[in-house]
Amino acid sequence: MNIKLTTPAAVAAALAGLMAAAPAFAADYVQAPGSVLVFATKYDGEVFTGSFPGFDTKLSFDPAKLDGAHLEVTIPLAGAKSGNSDRDSTLQGADFFNVGKFAQAKYSATKFRALGNNQFAADGTLELRGVSKPVTLTFTWTPGAQPVLSGKATVKRLDFGVGGGDWADTKNIPNETAISTKVVLKAK
Repeated sequence: MNIKLTTPAAVAAALAGLMAAAPAFAADYVQAPGSVLVFATKYDGEVFTGSFPGFDTKLSFDPAKLDGAHLEVTIPLAGAKSGNSDRDSTLQGADFFNVGKFAQAKYSATKFRALGNNQFAADGTLELRGVSKPVTLTFTWTPGAQPVLSGKATVKRLDFGVGGGDWADTKNIPNETAISTKVVLKAK
């Protein structure tokens, strides 16, 4: 096939055609009931945990064919719950998640590595508060009729501007926040 693109309009039309023909991300699995996404950190030396109800996961994954793996997680931030209404209100405010401006976070990964014994790593990108940074999710894959992805990651909150201003002091709140998840999946 010999195509001659001589004008900027012809180049733009050809690119638009290629983009339209590109396949969209088609998940093999979607999140099923029983899935959880939680975080843990400290405030003034006291550990507290919270969760993100309503998160949504789409996954294409075959442990034998990692080149085609793809993970997308959408996390509504306004629903963050820590068991303390004052703290939850603070988390939603401008110094932390700023849910009025940034309603959700997104995690996306297309690079996966086998670690052995059904353990894998997804090298992806977390977008939070308009900032995108690399985050690696290590996880165990349990195959079955409803496979389970059980994973953990560490997020450096200050990299994303979470807990700025008076909250930036890492003596009160550590920079590292532990994230863990158990995603029950079903075939799409």
